[in-house]
Amino acid sequence: MAPKVSSDTAFDAEKVVASAEIDDLKASDEHIENPLLIPDYRPGTAEERKLVWKIDLFLLPIIFVMYFLSYMDRINIGNAKVAGLMEDLHLSSGQYSILLVVNIVFYVSCEIPTNMILSRTRPSIFLPIIMVCWGTVTATMSRVKTYEQLLALRVLVGIFEAGFAPGILLMFSSWYKRSEQSMRFGIYISAPVIAGAFGGLLAGAIISGVDGAHGIEGWRWLFLIEGVITVGMAFVSGFILLDFPATTRYLNERERALAVTRLQYDSIVNHNTSASEMTHGEAFKFAILNWRVWLLTLGYLIITGTSSMSYFYPTLVQSLGYTGTKVQYMTVPIYAVAFFFNLATSFLGDRIFRPYRGYLNMFWLIILTICSIVVTVCYNTKVRYAFLVFMTSAVWSSTAATLAYGSSTYSYMDREARAVALAIQNGVGTSATIYGAFLFPSKDSPKYTTGFSVISALSFLGIFVFLALQILLPRYPGKPFKKEEAPAADNADAQTI
Repeated sequence: MAPKVSSDTAFDAEKVVASAEIDDLKASDEHIENPLLIPDYRPGTAEERKLVWKIDLFLLPIIFVMYFLSYMDRINIGNAKVAGLMEDLHLSSGQYSILLVVNIVFYVSCEIPTNMILSRTRPSIFLPIIMVCWGTVTATMSRVKTYEQLLALRVLVGIFEAGFAPGILLMFSSWYKRSEQSMRFGIYISAPVIAGAFGGLLAGAIISGVDGAHGIEGWRWLFLIEGVITVGMAFVSGFILLDFPATTRYLNERERALAVTRLQYDSIVNHNTSASEMTHGEAFKFAILNWRVWLLTLGYLIITGTSSMSYFYPTLVQSLGYTGTKVQYMTVPIYAVAFFFNLATSFLGDRIFRPYRGYLNMFWLIILTICSIVVTVCYNTKVRYAFLVFMTSAVWSSTAATLAYGSSTYSYMDREARAVALAIQNGVGTSATIYGAFLFPSKDSPKYTTGFSVISALSFLGIFVFLALQILLPRYPGKPFKKEEAPAADNADAQTI
């Protein structure tokens, strides 16, 4: 059984263990043969800060733009819905929900295999390729004539996008220390927040500006323009993205050695080689039998279940009495406020709340519970809109915090096992949007009591899930995989709780 440590000393103990691992590697034959470890490493030096800044410049801007476009391609169907898609294709409310669901089902089912592939290949090649694929499919949606054609293309978008989000999670966990991850995840999550706001502006501009141009409806132009932009950015990203620390071509030998060593010091294992030390089966088993993965997945499942309302923001705003292009523009303040709170939460997550990530998530879930109850029982449209704004802030802030929570928790795992764990958390968690797609049917307009009641219940349950995580994770830290100890480790891990 893993040793029990108090919450106050858990993170100091992690550094002691990490330092001991460095000492062991110094004395091993592996270290003598492998130049990717620095014997006299000390954290926080000017050289390390310069390296982190360089990593940020290569990763954060391009990943932000890629996720921005990915999310726009995913939610533009919501903008298209209120711009004439339903009428032109003669869709029912149930068919629209199915369009959302099939995308999510294939997205979730493909996440684990795609992340296992990514862990053994070059992200600078793999991620741009799948981006070209989903961008092309998005542009093709502008030509659909029937519900069945749109359904098939939504399936393809789900398959091709499946490798992106968990792949980025793996990239962040492969480059940044745990004390650096929350802010980076916050910047990453702010991309879809900005995409939501910009998507509303872009949709409004397209609908009012080019609707009917060349005989093409505005919602078709929306799919075409966004798809073409995505494909173009995919080609650019292939020249900018980093690979993994030991293999990236944009760092010199000293920088690669420092990148590997500082992560080894932080107990993020298996960065001193370019390949995983575990087989596919071992990595899958090690991750899927780990109770930490499933408890964090449950927390993320609850949060993403509440975030399913993002597909319906234009519809919800329309139900408050707004019409025409103003519906698109009134979604912008919702995302703008969420952007601010998300970055503030992420900053505090690294600086103050790193040992208390569970409490940070509990705070936002309490806010979400209160706001969703008010929206459910209130009839004043202005009050409902205001609380909808704060609901969105709570959802996105807790989303970034939970991803950072998972990534730092899995830091003791081999890279491929960590890839599986992150894919499980992101994939299974995202599956909550399957039932979320049915929470706001047209017949419930304008109150949508069912949807907001479910969100209230989910967020209330989430408070207790993150309380359990806050109590259990510091007391039962995980152990790295050892081939000769694998059966014993599995048994001990199963008996941890």
